[in-house]
Amino acid sequence: MKGLRAIWGWLRAHVGWHTLGLVVSLVIIGFAVTVLYEMLRNIHPGQVLDALTGTAPWRVALAALFVAAAYFTLTFYDWFALKTIEKPDVPYRVAALASFTSYSIGHNVGFSAFTGGTVRYRIYSAHGLGAIDVAKLCFITGLTFWLGNIAILGLGITIEPWAASAVDQLPPWINRLVGIALLAGLAGYVLWVGLKPRRIGVGEGHWTVTLPGSKLTLMQICVGIIDLACCAAAMYVLMPQTPFIDPIALGVVFISATLLGFASHAPGGLGVFDAAMLVALPQFEKEALLGSLLLLRLLYYITPFALALVIMGVREFLISRTRRRATLASALEAAAREEAAPGQPVDAAASTERPRRRAIG
Repeated sequence: MKGLRAIWGWLRAHVGWHTLGLVVSLVIIGFAVTVLYEMLRNIHPGQVLDALTGTAPWRVALAALFVAAAYFTLTFYDWFALKTIEKPDVPYRVAALASFTSYSIGHNVGFSAFTGGTVRYRIYSAHGLGAIDVAKLCFITGLTFWLGNIAILGLGITIEPWAASAVDQLPPWINRLVGIALLAGLAGYVLWVGLKPRRIGVGEGHWTVTLPGSKLTLMQICVGIIDLACCAAAMYVLMPQTPFIDPIALGVVFISATLLGFASHAPGGLGVFDAAMLVALPQFEKEALLGSLLLLRLLYYITPFALALVIMGVREFLISRTRRRATLASALEAAAREEAAPGQPVDAAASTERPRRRAIG
């Protein structure tokens, strides 16, 4: 144990966590690119196109509904976080806007902790939240994400450890033990936060966050499970019809591949997620599976990203127009006062009333 602490201490002092994280991300991306090249160099683009166009429209529509349900579930990440940081007065519609745009943009740009936080600050700052408040909110939403991942991955690899072995190459019995350990750790965490209020220092101790209690933590876990289940269901609907694959097994593979993509910080896990799926599911034709993955990217990444950009663009336009009108009204009012004779009040009808600014959210 002392040896491990010494290693971690040396890494923190001489390398730094940010540099170490960047190196790990580059290694994951490099490995994924190598795997993809080896697997796809003999692929037939025409067959991939056939797989794309040959998918039944009802399957695409059903997958789109699952994706919409997943993004709807994501809005509760922010809603619960606002309650946790004691900002319950922010309307749900604002939380929904911030959640959808931050996740849609963060998923595609990469480094979602930074990009998503920037988008959230732009929206929440108009409703009285400061930078520290947004940072706390991002921490709680991230906690919800990981609680859901631990819960559904723990359940999945306990039930279907063979599916996890296709990704991590570990024996099934080890994966089952890992799954049981994850579930036990999650249960212990729920009990721990339920005994008394727990405050932890974040941001090198510059500010603290009160962790949600047991009841809210269980709600976080449920929301996270529903979100990930909807994403996995969308992938399952788009999968080639043959050969058959158990839904739970696919869910384990899908979530494991998603976590690898998340760890790489690549935009949308591009390359890493796809390589993990192709390696873990060799029973499917590569062209057909690649077509399914491309359809999922279109539905889960590209379409929401485009919609989020439009929403943010319209929002910024409306904010800018409101500010210009307020500035013009102030200038007209000042000019009217200067032209008025000393001691005479300015005619209210001739003066332009300054419009009240309101937050657009």
